[in-house]
Amino acid sequence: MQALRESPPGRTDAIDPIEQVLPPGQMAAIGLQHVLVMYAGAIAVPLIVGAALHLSKEQQAGLINADLFACGVATLLQCIGVGGIGIRLPVVMGVTFACVGPIIALGTSGASLPTIYGAVIASGIFAIAIAPLFSSLLRFFPPLVTGTVIATIGITLLAVGIQWAGGGVGSPNFGAPVNLLLAAIVLVSVLLINRFMRGFWANISVLLGLVIGMLAAVPLGMVNFAGVAGAPLVDIVRPFRFGLPHFDLGPIVSLCIVMIVTMVESTGMFFALGEVCGRPVNAGTLVRGLRADGMGAIIGGCFNPFPYTSFSQNVGLIGMTGVRSRWAVATSGGILIALGLFPKLATIVASIPNAVLGGAGIAMFGMVCATGIKILGGARLNERHNLLVVAVSIGVGMIPLVAPTMLSQLPGWAGPFVHSGITLAAFCAVVLNLLFNGDGRSDEGTLLKLEESLGEPAISLH
Repeated sequence: MQALRESPPGRTDAIDPIEQVLPPGQMAAIGLQHVLVMYAGAIAVPLIVGAALHLSKEQQAGLINADLFACGVATLLQCIGVGGIGIRLPVVMGVTFACVGPIIALGTSGASLPTIYGAVIASGIFAIAIAPLFSSLLRFFPPLVTGTVIATIGITLLAVGIQWAGGGVGSPNFGAPVNLLLAAIVLVSVLLINRFMRGFWANISVLLGLVIGMLAAVPLGMVNFAGVAGAPLVDIVRPFRFGLPHFDLGPIVSLCIVMIVTMVESTGMFFALGEVCGRPVNAGTLVRGLRADGMGAIIGGCFNPFPYTSFSQNVGLIGMTGVRSRWAVATSGGILIALGLFPKLATIVASIPNAVLGGAGIAMFGMVCATGIKILGGARLNERHNLLVVAVSIGVGMIPLVAPTMLSQLPGWAGPFVHSGITLAAFCAVVLNLLFNGDGRSDEGTLLKLEESLGEPAISLH
């Protein structure tokens, strides 16, 4: 029933959970579960950018299809790996929101789409080239810093989950009792499934919760299937739909800055994923993962979406379910490719109400925050200066979340940095840790030593 692949060096387990290949039905269910929790975020950037650049509905639909297709290809690359590219952990890739502002600014200032996509491709090449330099960052990410960054990621995601639960930002009935009811039904369902079920059924608790929420939403008139009938059954994703890429230095520099921000965020995501999966993130692992981020941008530039990054909401899902198989998550890459090629399926998935997603999001994103708190448990917080590092870093990281326009008057080049709470928190935590602890090793060892002391760090509610 279960095929096994070679366990990594140093492991004595008969079964490596990351390399485990589950039965096909379970793989499909787990892969679909990952797709459902990231789908809204995956299509948000094409919708926002397409509307801002006044693209036609047909062009926007093409962007979404291409985005889903490229998401799937990039996910397979990260999970399975090719040579020195791919982290080979259960990672789901999606468009980074860090690129939204710069791309809209480029488009509204007169840059053509081929110029924008040329800059996207160049930024991916840049990321691959500098990925080895990021391995030197490991010494600056002891448990104090890593725990702070991961906790900030969780808090930032919780804001998204709560907004979903209310009906979504901009919804005319935001916070309506029916939205809160749907979110509560999903959340309670996920908790009860984890409490009373075991094995496979507990592993797909989020998927079951979403299905229950959808069934509850239909009689309430909350599910809108408009557009499903008119969507084409099959649509070929063509590279360079808007023309061959054009390479211009200004846009390239702008998106290379975006890639640096994305790589910093990805580093935090990889550390969080390593904690949840129980596999240390070392220099080689980090470089392979960041190279895949760069390849994701190149793929995006060729197929006309945008730069890609590791989606942190799926890290929370792995923590929720305890299923760490990279092959199961790779299945989600295949599903994303299918959604890109079959728009009718994508339209059906898009009909899931935000409130339904919010109920699951609160549990999943809270698990990311809890992982950060768990890491901080080994960070000698009895020392007051370490508490200051955590307090100030999380506080600064909350600025874009609590007051999104507070830093808007800073120079435009600073936008990608100051509008990302995760980047702000990471920068502050690294700098303050160096200030108070000197060499970046505040806890008598790096993250690798912490992982050894924690033993089996997988998180599960059952």
